[in-house]
Amino acid sequence: MNKDLTVGNPSKMLWLFCMPLFASAVFQQLYNIADSFVAGRFIGEAALAAVGNSYEITLIFIAFAFGCNVGCSVVTSRLFGAKKYEDMKTGVSTTFIFGGVLCLLLMAGGFIFGGMLLHLINTPENVFADSLLYLNIYILGLPFMFCYNIATGVFSALGDSKTPFIFLMCSSVSNIAVDIIFVVYISQSVASVAWATFICQGISCILAAAVVFRRLKGIEAAHSKIFSWNILGKTLEIAIPSILQQSFISVGNIIIQGVINSFGSSVMAGYSASVKLNNLVITSLTTVGNGISNFTAQNVGANKLNRIKAGFWAGLKMVWTLCIPLSLLYFFGGRYLINIFLKDNTGMAMTSGLQMLHIITPFYVVVSAKLATDGVLRGMSKMGMFMIATFSDLVLRVVLAKALSASMGTIGIWSAWPIGWSVGLALSFIFYLKVVYHRNKKP
Repeated sequence: MNKDLTVGNPSKMLWLFCMPLFASAVFQQLYNIADSFVAGRFIGEAALAAVGNSYEITLIFIAFAFGCNVGCSVVTSRLFGAKKYEDMKTGVSTTFIFGGVLCLLLMAGGFIFGGMLLHLINTPENVFADSLLYLNIYILGLPFMFCYNIATGVFSALGDSKTPFIFLMCSSVSNIAVDIIFVVYISQSVASVAWATFICQGISCILAAAVVFRRLKGIEAAHSKIFSWNILGKTLEIAIPSILQQSFISVGNIIIQGVINSFGSSVMAGYSASVKLNNLVITSLTTVGNGISNFTAQNVGANKLNRIKAGFWAGLKMVWTLCIPLSLLYFFGGRYLINIFLKDNTGMAMTSGLQMLHIITPFYVVVSAKLATDGVLRGMSKMGMFMIATFSDLVLRVVLAKALSASMGTIGIWSAWPIGWSVGLALSFIFYLKVVYHRNKKP
């Protein structure tokens, strides 16, 4: 059901809207967690390392799909809030066409340069073949991922966060089951894990796209065009900074992965387990930040700027309410969570993974506040400020990970995360105050 976010209590509206988004992101991460779980528990430590190693490269592709999601979502939210339904429909079809072309280009680049990227991050020979195989199958499924991300962006723009949650919940649970069936009954290989995910993502994508177009057909509007360069330009104003943000983060993670790989496959396996747990939290909170962007964008479109500030503080309380219990769970129960992925819970893999969680989880309150603040900046199209804060965080993390690892080992790598997050939050909040002050000064 479509939902107007320009009326009602901001706190209540954000909770009702963002909680399904948060749950959807959790189930989205279950795709990757399922792959790592099955690879680590049913195949072995080397398979877990291979899946985790490839995952860092797949984040580059996810960055582009995420950019299409955010660009479509913010522009569609604004047009929906302004009741410009013809332009809104044109914007959706425009993003689908652009996303399809972009996806084909990325697939070609992935098949050509995938092996080179794996070599660049110092992938050990004992996991290289499986890493490349997993990566290639993942690339085949990129059309499903792009289509699904754009579809969920449309749902969010229309104020509907429940429908994508239902799709993801069913698809993620199915993926876990299919992963296990493929590995246990067909082949104990990384390929089985990858093909299971491919199939489940494809089904979810087709269903989501069908429902989106049916939903749009039910919105009365005059004749809309299939493609608009003007609306594409507005979409790219939001999408490109978001793509750059996620891409640079992915490149930074790849560089960090290269540093981690130099410590051997056991440390790689421990990192693979802990970073999947970490990504579950960060990605879920990022999705809440996207919800705050939708709330902000709809109210900008409706020219209800007084609701934006109230929405920010409500969003901040919400992300802290969500992340604090997770921080405590990871810090005190990290050993049991990492053990989900590992057959051996006493070796270097466990030590490395637990070490990472103990260092970064106390700072989830910091990064969650940054993501909420970024949501407002993005919803108001303050993309320059958004990029400065994000890139400062990334550069610090990459530089410090490489520098500190030389003298502190893996502890130095994990320590880079809290420092980068803290600097990024400081910049984002300064920019937020500047934007709010500027708005309040206007007559």
